[in-house]
Amino acid sequence: MTKKKEYTIIDIETTGGRASRDKITEIAIIRHDGEKIIQTFETLINPECYIPYGITQLTGITQEMVADAPKFYEVAKEIVELTEGAVFVAHNVRFDYTFIREEFQRLGYTFSRRQLCTVRLTKQAFPGLRSYSLENLIRHFQIQVDARHRAMADARATTDLFELILEKKENQETADKIINLGIKASKLPNDITLEQIHSLPEACGVYYFHDQDGNVVYVGKSINIKKRIAEHFADMTEKGTRLQKRVWDITYELTGSELVALLLESHEIKRLSPAINRAQRMRNFPFVIHYYYNEAGYLCFDAAKVLAKDRKRYKIIAEYPKLSRAKGHISRMLSEYELCARYCNIQISQSACFNYHIKQCHGACVEIESVESYNERAEEVKERLSTVFEEDFLLIDVGRTSEEISVVKVEFGKYAGYGYAAKEDTQQGLEALLDVIKPFPGNPETTKIIQRFMSQHPTLTTLAIT
Repeated sequence: MTKKKEYTIIDIETTGGRASRDKITEIAIIRHDGEKIIQTFETLINPECYIPYGITQLTGITQEMVADAPKFYEVAKEIVELTEGAVFVAHNVRFDYTFIREEFQRLGYTFSRRQLCTVRLTKQAFPGLRSYSLENLIRHFQIQVDARHRAMADARATTDLFELILEKKENQETADKIINLGIKASKLPNDITLEQIHSLPEACGVYYFHDQDGNVVYVGKSINIKKRIAEHFADMTEKGTRLQKRVWDITYELTGSELVALLLESHEIKRLSPAINRAQRMRNFPFVIHYYYNEAGYLCFDAAKVLAKDRKRYKIIAEYPKLSRAKGHISRMLSEYELCARYCNIQISQSACFNYHIKQCHGACVEIESVESYNERAEEVKERLSTVFEEDFLLIDVGRTSEEISVVKVEFGKYAGYGYAAKEDTQQGLEALLDVIKPFPGNPETTKIIQRFMSQHPTLTTLAIT
């Protein structure tokens, strides 16, 4: 006999809207069997920090009210027991779930539950409403509420809404689909179960799909491993079908840092050559873009195949697995920055290049544009093309726990490896951080990964290696 599904309908009040910074001030949990309430729990929580005035005005929760309330760690065990084996339900579930997961992470505990969002469920059950905020739904369905923006009152309102939705059988089926992350059990590979998917971590890392013989057929990375793997098996494309047919087991490695996940994924794809991966499988980069200054002083670019023994003779700024990629990259930059096709070795000519005649070159090739003006744009192109770092440094990012950091090393112009250190190790100097580095081979792709990540996260800490 199939065990009846149970739910915990949860609402929290907090000191603000960011889980990584703010804290919970109140929590209410209603355990429900799909038909009726079977247990309730509520408590104020001492956030051990200041409650902003605007939050107090909204919720009515003051500093004095939480002064003698239990701290989160004092009710953590009860929260675990109350939510065990149940679906975590909330209105805008990401907010409540993320805050509770973050509080447990501060305690060194991984909190993981199946989730169901009543915003998403209500949109499918009652399409066409003006708004799906809890406030509007309370008015629309005339739900009785004692005190808005208090945890138990909002949890009870969400429970009333949830019961209203579950009155229709098709809505229960919709709820099950959302809970199962859009996966149909019949579409899963033979040896993979929904329970196995739900047990995967909602954390950043690299995951591996194995075939019946244990061979890795696909490597991927995600900031939420469970969500990404669920998307693979809910995917009805040709790739999704191939995965569903070939995958027999799933393993993963947590990295904490998205940058480390990107670098590890790139390395593992090259090392393992998984059958279903297509991108990042190239291992050799024999073609280069190099630069030089011609007799007139103009900065020129060229793409060529260069043997390893000859590389020191060239001023190399980028490496590629195919000549067409190198030339294509130069052509894109030429067009974007209106450089001279002759000085980019795209067109062979002793006079004006074709681009000058169509007014896409400013005339460097006939010395109408000055060296200074042309080289200013060409220097920007050189920087854009570069897959070589000019300095050695360590890049510090988040670790796998709140007490840890990740350290990525760049040396001799390229990625050289990564490792993890305790946060306090940053006080012990550069040598302590260099000691944790595990060497990995770098290549133009890993350089681009680091460059792109640094540009997207300009506040990342870097330490020069001297």
